[in-house]
Amino acid sequence: MPGKRHKGRIIALLALFEADSVGHPPQITVDHLAETLAASAGVQRFATELIKGVAENRDQIDDIIRRTAPAFPLDQISAIDRNVLRLAIYEILLDNKVPMRAAINEAIELAKEYGGENSPKFINGVLGSVSALAAR
Repeated sequence: MPGKRHKGRIIALLALFEADSVGHPPQITVDHLAETLAASAGVQRFATELIKGVAENRDQIDDIIRRTAPAFPLDQISAIDRNVLRLAIYEILLDNKVPMRAAINEAIELAKEYGGENSPKFINGVLGSVSALAAR
């Protein structure tokens, strides 16, 4: 069974993916997923914080993705990978509530669970460049 924060990240990722793919409001998806997955109020709150943080900083986050993955146009990155990166970059550069390494490891785990065969390697490579930005 995933830990509370991991479960919150899963819910946030799926809500961001759904918003990105079909335009559903992420908070409605968070509420639905929290109920479906029997998530605690704390998990639901954490997922909500993540999606709000990503939404409020999306332009800045997407610019960081463009700079750290210049060979991959943002609209050509799979929706899952794009949103795994958004979550991780928000946690690494803007939220600063978890250690960078933990945020990267979580992103790689999400990529393994929900992305394609090459997603973990791609996510790790981009976040390696993001961590170099954070170190400056």
